[in-house]
Amino acid sequence: MIYLAHLTLREPPFGITPDTSFFYACRSMQETLNTLLVAVANGEGFIKITGEVGTGKTLLCRKFLAALDDNWVTAYIPNPNLEPRTLLLALAEELGIQVESGIDQHRLMKTLNLTLLAFARKRKRVLLCLDEAQAMPLETLEMVRLITNLETEKRKLVQVILFGQPELEDKLRQESIRQLRQRITFQHRLGSLTRRETDHYLAHRLSVAGYGGDRLFTRPAVRAIYRASGGIPRLINILANKAMMLAYGKGRRQVDWWSARAAVADTPSAYTLSPVWIWLALLCIAGSGLGWMLLR
Repeated sequence: MIYLAHLTLREPPFGITPDTSFFYACRSMQETLNTLLVAVANGEGFIKITGEVGTGKTLLCRKFLAALDDNWVTAYIPNPNLEPRTLLLALAEELGIQVESGIDQHRLMKTLNLTLLAFARKRKRVLLCLDEAQAMPLETLEMVRLITNLETEKRKLVQVILFGQPELEDKLRQESIRQLRQRITFQHRLGSLTRRETDHYLAHRLSVAGYGGDRLFTRPAVRAIYRASGGIPRLINILANKAMMLAYGKGRRQVDWWSARAAVADTPSAYTLSPVWIWLALLCIAGSGLGWMLLR
């Protein structure tokens, strides 16, 4: 990243790849993490975590999994848009189960059951996390419910956490999977950041990346980024990164309101600005030579 040396940063502070080292425990994120920890300790049913695109569901999932101790065996499937048998194969692979080629669904389920029972005898608890669960076909969701039917007299052999966008709510209202819906014992909606949290979030990520100087984003710049992002962390990262590039292009060591507004104008997914602000921001972009830097 071209501005790293300019600001004495060890690494880019505003990447959009989930990185648990940058985890920021805002109120909504911490409440959701606490819900997950309490829910898995409870040991029953499904857990559902929903949130808008870019609110940090995948980052939260990775942070949560990293917080579990050695008593847990975890399986993480990032793209469960699979037919039922393929999902079972993916789960078997995550659990380290070797299965023969061409195994049918009945024998695959039996093999999984035997493996889960073996974990239970070792006092190991098994947790299946399904990311992007809104993309799962209904028949695959039903297969996940059948997996949770595997149990001893005392407890379930596997717990399931569904992470998904709000569309998951619509899918779970389908009559054909009402049995699964009834088994959701814990749920939480991951929210966006407040303006104050946005300010702290920017400072936190800069600190993790190695920045130790004075305030980098002015308060007007923070307000502009917050309003344009709606407090969505992924959008905040995109806008902050562009604003820092603009400030670097001007030779400045602080991101001001103009740089933030120009970044907003250059980001289609940001909330719409009035034509006047777009015109002013585009003038700022032209003056800074952002287009030239992006082509380097």
